[in-house]
Amino acid sequence: MGLFSNPGAKRQTDISYSLLHDKNELEPLIRSWRHFSHFPHPRLCLSSKLTVKPPEEMEAGRGVAPKNQTFEIILGSSSMARREILAEMGYEFTIMTADIDERSIRKEKPEDLVMALAEAKADAIVMRLKSSYQLEEIPRPTLLITADTVVVYQGTIREKPSSEEEARQFIRDYSGGSAQVVGSVLVTNLVTGSRKGGWESAEVYFLDIRNEVIDSLIEEGIIFNVAGGLMLEHPLTWPLVDTVIGTADCVMGLSKTLTEKLIQEAL
Repeated sequence: MGLFSNPGAKRQTDISYSLLHDKNELEPLIRSWRHFSHFPHPRLCLSSKLTVKPPEEMEAGRGVAPKNQTFEIILGSSSMARREILAEMGYEFTIMTADIDERSIRKEKPEDLVMALAEAKADAIVMRLKSSYQLEEIPRPTLLITADTVVVYQGTIREKPSSEEEARQFIRDYSGGSAQVVGSVLVTNLVTGSRKGGWESAEVYFLDIRNEVIDSLIEEGIIFNVAGGLMLEHPLTWPLVDTVIGTADCVMGLSKTLTEKLIQEAL
């Protein structure tokens, strides 16, 4: 079916995949996306250490404790979707970003590429912490989570579109067709130096995407910040998703099940 002849071969870890016959599961993610879209860009928050709390804790009058009361988490990503997913998982975390030249890192296989990019991001952040002597001052267990996502269309790896023309072609290709999303997660224990990582993939089938929708997505500009110009949780995009084989959070950039597993292994 689609790009895969054997759905069971679509993973490296022991993650179980579910077939989503409808998009009801995405609706709470869409609502959270609208909320998080008003957050300041994390690149502007490096010095102030933006802290993101779980949704339950954000609500007035609620005192729900985060899951990570005994350890700290740093999310090494500028992705709005990854922030939303990690907060939805019940974790409180701060944000740092890694300014690396992603296009200088090349691998033939998408699985190898996303792992190499997640490792490069982690290395860059660790070096920044070391150079500012912050790494030596970490008072308790701290986990750094980095991730990367690429889209594979007809065997070709797609990263973030580099031009309006490329973005338009990407979205036109998805119309009435399908694409594979491959995403990695890497958890680095900044105290012990231990690293645990893995990757997961999903397949997305689309309905026809009208030119007006493509124009609106390009004009808004946010699709230039996501792999393959594919932003599943966008209010203009998700109604046009026919089926997801895998998990929506994998497509959005951070598999919940894989992330949870790696956090426990890295502690």
